[in-house]
Amino acid sequence: MIIVAGVAGMIRVAGSICGTLMSAETAVFLVIRMPMSAMLVHTLNIYPHRVLFNGDSPHHAISCNPGSPAASGPIVRRHPLPRHHSKGNMMRAARFYDRKDIRIEDIPEPDLLPGTVAIDVAWCGICGTDLHEYLEGPIFVPPAGHPHPISGESAPVTMGHEFSGTITDLGEGITDLKVGQTVVVEPYIIADDVDTSIGESYQLSKDMNFIGLGGRGGGLAEKIVVQRRWVHPIGDIPLDQAALIEPLSVAHHAYARSEAQSGQVAIVGGAGPIGLLTAAVLKAEGLTVYISELSEARKKMALTTGVADEVFDPRDGDVAEAVRERTDGKGADVGFECSSVPVVLDMLLDAVRPGGVIVNVSIWGHKPEVDMPKLVLKEIDLRGTIGYSGDHPSTIELAGSGKIDLSAFITARIGLDELITGGFDELIDNNEQHVKIIVDPRA
Repeated sequence: MIIVAGVAGMIRVAGSICGTLMSAETAVFLVIRMPMSAMLVHTLNIYPHRVLFNGDSPHHAISCNPGSPAASGPIVRRHPLPRHHSKGNMMRAARFYDRKDIRIEDIPEPDLLPGTVAIDVAWCGICGTDLHEYLEGPIFVPPAGHPHPISGESAPVTMGHEFSGTITDLGEGITDLKVGQTVVVEPYIIADDVDTSIGESYQLSKDMNFIGLGGRGGGLAEKIVVQRRWVHPIGDIPLDQAALIEPLSVAHHAYARSEAQSGQVAIVGGAGPIGLLTAAVLKAEGLTVYISELSEARKKMALTTGVADEVFDPRDGDVAEAVRERTDGKGADVGFECSSVPVVLDMLLDAVRPGGVIVNVSIWGHKPEVDMPKLVLKEIDLRGTIGYSGDHPSTIELAGSGKIDLSAFITARIGLDELITGGFDELIDNNEQHVKIIVDPRA
């Protein structure tokens, strides 16, 4: 998902990174009916994150040209982490060159530097952002010749940002981790002087991008080296399930933004991957969860995974009225918009109680009509959410304690050589049947 807004020639493209496709009932309509430029923006209905690029004009919003006239103010250039060993050891990686040009190549292994951690990647999920880079990119990937201001890299870059693995080596100064520990990576590229401690909104920092898109290696490779601050031990969580910790952290951040409490009632609009994982977090935190969804396959997934107490099909009746019937006429305490569909937002405004909260998880490629009179008269609190900040530890705890069974959301496992045919093509042709396809980069 991305938002495009033009101000004085500057385009800010804010996008989700960890992945999902939009709810099935809207995806086909958007692909077939919308102009290509609008489709590109609107169909990025994926796990929300934010990235800021500087473009020359509205037509070059994805050019990531940090040297353009639109890039007002000084640009602080950071030395990128060196990417390759001088020893000559090689590894396989999926490299994004351009639209529909992803190559499985042998590249040098990354260097271990002071303050960094070397990881053998076990599994990496394919997210909606990866898919849209393949179909319409470069979007978040800095195009060749236009390096990202923090990583210093541009295409070709190694892909993949939803991944797990095992520590194989520790750089100088790292004393709180051990070789052999299993971990996940919070895949941010953020300037070194940004405070990333708990409680800080570092996801909103200038020029933020993501490992696996903006450079610094990626999870669709056999090995990666990352800064210590992004490494999170996962304890006994299986490595395949741990590849979903990153998108689950996006859902957890949406829950945190809602300030929902155990015992309350939530209505989730859309049961695509982001909707399902948001529902999973809400259910694990003790809420009663209702979902509105059209797709038969996704309705079934919501019920079989246990993330929803009940699923409503809007074709069968008024969803908001159904919610009120189950809440003694009050309505839901919180709502989550996970579809980028105007009628879903309208339903949520109707379904939440007076004084309720709606969190917009999806990011819109157009300006929807919003029923402002209803929002005002009901004193509804409409909030945005993007990415995550300090959510990984809580998310790991939810998965590690068994409150969320991430295995239920893994719908396929493939090897790196199958990335296009068994991964991207499968998500394009059969997206209703999948929540998360994970890749073994060594297979």
